[in-house]
Amino acid sequence: MAAHANAARDRADPGDGTSGGRVGGLLLAAVGPILAMLAALALVAVTGLSQRGFVPEALEPWIFGYFIGRYPLFAFALVYGLGHLARVAAEPGPASVPRRVLFGLAGAAALLAAGLYPTFGGLILRAAFATGGMAFLTHQPLWLAFGLGAAVGALLFGGVLGLFAVAANRPLRPRLRRIGFGALAFLALWFGAILIGLAGDLGVGPWPRRAMRPEEAALAAGLLIAAALPHTALATLRRHRRGV
Repeated sequence: MAAHANAARDRADPGDGTSGGRVGGLLLAAVGPILAMLAALALVAVTGLSQRGFVPEALEPWIFGYFIGRYPLFAFALVYGLGHLARVAAEPGPASVPRRVLFGLAGAAALLAAGLYPTFGGLILRAAFATGGMAFLTHQPLWLAFGLGAAVGALLFGGVLGLFAVAANRPLRPRLRRIGFGALAFLALWFGAILIGLAGDLGVGPWPRRAMRPEEAALAAGLLIAAALPHTALATLRRHRRGV
């Protein structure tokens, strides 16, 4: 009996290792967009990239301007969005390889255009700022105006991500459960937009007007993780729910 037990344990061990490796791979894939965002933040902090350094003329529309000074962490939110689209296109799903590549790249281009054209902020931040500004000018409380602006920004940002995620690697048939997940994803992105909008008030320094200091980079990393984590958790849960 002892021999049989040992043999059974020996047979189980390889499976356990494979299962552990699979879980580790799934976890890495889940947090991949956050890691990409933090890597971009670390690169900015280490290189000292700022408006005070040499900036190629071609990059000036995206390193100077009102919106990057007011909402600098949006730059890293775009990196998160690109990572999310890449993860969706690469994960198991019903789409063919050409469909994944075509709509994954189209989604990346659309997100960059919405966030960077004609200058930093693009349509996303301009629409959010205009909505909040108009609400404030009509004598709405500041907190409500800010929340409405953040909601519009989250809606546009999430709309691009959701549309191209479905096009790249999701079943095309609409289902009520998917609509529910879409609403939850919007709420998660709305929360993230509020944190990103409050970054300056919460103590993130004046980057990119000057280089980012280590303590400012650490605070920015914490805010970015907190902003992205609800959406990442929801996207991970969605992948593990069959038929969603």
